[in-house]
Amino acid sequence: MTSANFDNFTIVLQKPKFPGNIGSVARCIKNMGMGKLIVSEAGPFDPDEMKIMSTHFAADIIDNIQYFDRLGDALAPFQYIVGTTSRLGSARGPALSPKETAESLVGLSQNNEIALLFGSEDKGLSNSDLRYCHAVTTIPVSEKMKSINLSHAVMIVCYEIFAAGGEKKKAFMSKLASSMEIEGMFGQVKEALTEVGFLNPQNPDYWLMHIRRLLSRTGLFSRDVKIIRGICRQVLWAVRNKTS
Repeated sequence: MTSANFDNFTIVLQKPKFPGNIGSVARCIKNMGMGKLIVSEAGPFDPDEMKIMSTHFAADIIDNIQYFDRLGDALAPFQYIVGTTSRLGSARGPALSPKETAESLVGLSQNNEIALLFGSEDKGLSNSDLRYCHAVTTIPVSEKMKSINLSHAVMIVCYEIFAAGGEKKKAFMSKLASSMEIEGMFGQVKEALTEVGFLNPQNPDYWLMHIRRLLSRTGLFSRDVKIIRGICRQVLWAVRNKTS
């Protein structure tokens, strides 16, 4: 039996616009037992402005915010990444509710660093941002008002994890491959499939997105990534030697 390891959760804000919202996010995650916050492709913001909304209770989170210039670099250390979106569609993948997502994260959090990724206040996450994600979650809302404040969205998702983490769970999962390992693997997959003519060279990333979804459904361990990369190397060697 196990519960969520809240130390292994990090909130990642992609292109946030307002320091007050970041401060409110810090207060929310402190309420829910989490303590790590990353800001990507924005800032740095004035700590004093953020602390107005975070209050002194979450000031330590503000003081320890990590800033990154590129989302890929921000997410590189994480083994599992959950993106949040209100916009759905075939290009954005199937989305679970926050409750369903939380239940799947309890066991994973024991041995894996998990990133909860939120987009900007006005545009949310782009398709390009979501390609890093292993899972997507969406918050059900009324058709009369679909927009949710950034900190409210963070609170809802973190609350569901907090609630699920207090329950007894049998689920347990070993350490997954990091985002850096995954992206390196997909780079090799793209190269190999382009070489053999499987991917359309005019738009290879579109078709690769479907392969990403297929391989991300259950999560990949480091040994799985090594096997797939080994297959790609062998395919490239075979094709290039036959050609020569």
